[in-house]
Amino acid sequence: MDSSIFGYIAIGSGILALLFSFIKFNSISKVSEGNDRMKEISGFIHDGAMAYLGRQNKAIIIFLVVVAVLLAVAISWQTAVCFIFGGLFSMLAGYVGMTAATKANVRTANSARESGMGKALDVAFSGGAVMGMVVVGLGIIGITVAYLVFKQETIVTGFSFGASSIALFARVGGGIYTKAADVGADLVGKVEAGIPEDDPRNPAVIADNVGDNVGDVAGMGADLFESYVGSILSGITLGVLAFGSDGVFYSLAVAAVGILASILGVFFVKGNKNPQKALNMGTFSSAIIAIIGSGILSKMILNKFSPFIAVTVGIVVGLLIGQFTEYFTSGDKKPVQKVAKESETGSSTNIISGLAVGMKSTALPIITIAIGIIVAYFASNGASNGSEGLYGIAIAAIGMLSTCGMTIAVDAYGPIADNAGGIAEMCELPEEVRTITDKLDAVGNTTAAVGKGFAIGSAALTALALFASFTAAVKLDGINVTKPEVIAGMFIGGMLPFLFSALTMEAVGTAANDMIQEVRRQFKEMPGIMEGTTQPDYKKCVDISTSAALRQMVIPGVLAVVTPVLIGILLGAESLGGLLAGSLVTGVLMAIFMSNAGGAWDNAKKYIEDGHHGGKGSEAHKAGVVGDTVGDPFKDTSGPSLNILIKLMTVVSLVFAPLVLEYGGVLLNLVK
Repeated sequence: MDSSIFGYIAIGSGILALLFSFIKFNSISKVSEGNDRMKEISGFIHDGAMAYLGRQNKAIIIFLVVVAVLLAVAISWQTAVCFIFGGLFSMLAGYVGMTAATKANVRTANSARESGMGKALDVAFSGGAVMGMVVVGLGIIGITVAYLVFKQETIVTGFSFGASSIALFARVGGGIYTKAADVGADLVGKVEAGIPEDDPRNPAVIADNVGDNVGDVAGMGADLFESYVGSILSGITLGVLAFGSDGVFYSLAVAAVGILASILGVFFVKGNKNPQKALNMGTFSSAIIAIIGSGILSKMILNKFSPFIAVTVGIVVGLLIGQFTEYFTSGDKKPVQKVAKESETGSSTNIISGLAVGMKSTALPIITIAIGIIVAYFASNGASNGSEGLYGIAIAAIGMLSTCGMTIAVDAYGPIADNAGGIAEMCELPEEVRTITDKLDAVGNTTAAVGKGFAIGSAALTALALFASFTAAVKLDGINVTKPEVIAGMFIGGMLPFLFSALTMEAVGTAANDMIQEVRRQFKEMPGIMEGTTQPDYKKCVDISTSAALRQMVIPGVLAVVTPVLIGILLGAESLGGLLAGSLVTGVLMAIFMSNAGGAWDNAKKYIEDGHHGGKGSEAHKAGVVGDTVGDPFKDTSGPSLNILIKLMTVVSLVFAPLVLEYGGVLLNLVK
């Protein structure tokens, strides 16, 4: 059987995903939005989200054009074309996903009011499914068409570079936006003014709800779009070395069967009482279907089962990391409950306990990833054929991300449920409605944390596989860590995630300060707000978050793109390899630490609000709010952005490998 047919099957699966997304979008649109007040609040959120996305995309298009011109001159016009399409497809996925999410939030709230838990879960999850299917559909169509048209894996790297660039700006910009609004709303509204969360009197409340969409829907979708495309790219580049074209088409086939598994998994998400159980059923069902399908394809295309073992390893590692993340961030587990208890003695002990939880949480995921790498390599015949072993690692990354459609659907469900709760509160819907949306939101907090853990795990495997592709591209058999230039590269690479995190956290702090001052001003100058006779100026707060996010996302983005090129040109390919290795190790560790510490602080606060350790208004609650505020940029800005940093630098190195080969080591040669 000619394996090239699986390229067209991959495109067909992508088209099927887009059609399924369209059907889900239409089903959401048919659900009632509720009363006029609900439509008004929903309109504020939708308009704010779309205004931000429009301004962000205008800025990003300028970046795309400039970099495309540089690529056309320095590398090739074909790479530049792929780069443009990679960026545009990522932007399109974010736009569709954001539109669906801002349609689904108010309809979820109204479904909870009119029909109860089952219908509300269905609407919220359908909104997430639109995002998930658009991401995998556009991703597999884009990279497969690029390979079939240009027939060169080196050119296809441009598509992944475009996706990575957009992902970084979307994650960083969205993260700054959402946390500036969240911190401002919490510190002034809840702590200083003593009004409830999502109170319509809070001027930052609309910006906060908009932030859930731009950060946790568009940003998260761009993040996993980039991981998904990057994993397939690594399968293509290493597949050629290991099995020729058969290795390429098996990579595409695994991704295609994962799409079909995700679509089937959506139908397993049903439930009137336990939304967590329903979502888990969909996740595990799609994983099992993907494992069975990849096993059959392994025998059909490669005539061996060893790559199938690697795929299974990737899927299992992803599921395990999700479970570890849930343990360290769920309010039902001991780590979070310990943070809540430590809050009784103030903010300091809350902070110390949360930091400790985040640090401890790195151990099990890292050990699991390490075991997964070793098993995938040697199970794929790595002991006797290094190319096949490295392909095993790449195919493990594809396996982990094969059910990305389901993973994103479950993850994007969270902010939709959160928005639904906010709308229910602002529109003063009956208490039983808020009870339903609170339950959906609580599950959404866990799915969001698990989604971040999954994104980090997939980033580690994808970056490692792309790193192997880079060493092949620059003709390095190995990297000698005793060489001073390699050690220098490792130190610089290890430092970058810390510098990057500092820049993004400072950006949140600066933007949050502007938001706090604005909310305080409105409370002071417009006393009718607290009396309920004057509507706050929501647009001003939305504009503050938007402007700050767009302004502050530039430097971190440029840092990620420019640094590997400079190190490669100045110090050479081996030093650049050291940079990538150093950033991979510290980046993954920092990402896990920050995401889980932030998740633990967030759910410790919610655990206290549920009536433990004094409940709302207690000293423990005040400490919990402070911890949650510190954790916000950890889990929603810096931590998730590090996933993209380590992958983007590896993709940039791969794209510019010809330049590094020709001109690399200019400064090093002068010193010598």
